[in-house]
Amino acid sequence: MTIYKFKPHFQNALRPMVSFLAKHQVTANQVTIIAALGSIIVGAFIALNNDLRWLFLTIPVWFFIRMALNAIDGMLAREFNQKSKLGAYLNEISDVISDAILYLPFAFLSPFNPLWVGGVIFLSTLSEFAGVLGPMVGSSRRYDGPMGKSDRAIIFSALALAVGLTTALPQWTAWVMPCLALLLCLTIFRRVHNGLREIQQ
Repeated sequence: MTIYKFKPHFQNALRPMVSFLAKHQVTANQVTIIAALGSIIVGAFIALNNDLRWLFLTIPVWFFIRMALNAIDGMLAREFNQKSKLGAYLNEISDVISDAILYLPFAFLSPFNPLWVGGVIFLSTLSEFAGVLGPMVGSSRRYDGPMGKSDRAIIFSALALAVGLTTALPQWTAWVMPCLALLLCLTIFRRVHNGLREIQQ
């Protein structure tokens, strides 16, 4: 089970806004770029000012906005004939860049180990790469969990709330990053395994 399963319900709630944007000539690629630029600004600003713990409270807010923007650009592309090869590149590349920059501020926080945060960033990128490779071998784009993009957004949002609302994180939270890395390894395995199994069916 992954939070990605709830995506259709989220899309239905956004459909009136998508129709409004399409009517006013807003393109899917424009929305994708806005989401990426917003992530870069938010993540970089917090990383450079990580001593201001309250800034971490903006991370869950931005994750929600970004999730909405990602859903909107996909709906504009599919439902309003805006699909393009450039859009496909922008969508995948901007996602991994956005994730990396939004996870980065946690590398400067105690009790997290910067190497583990870096490992989570690397494995997150690798998991998306494993998902994208599906169509190249004849299966679908894989979104298997247990630690997909939306799931990671929930975890990092919860961590950001804890950082912003407390003076110090308990020492046991140092294990969050190793656990995320383990779950990401399982996610990569499942995306590859299920992709290959799909081809054989």
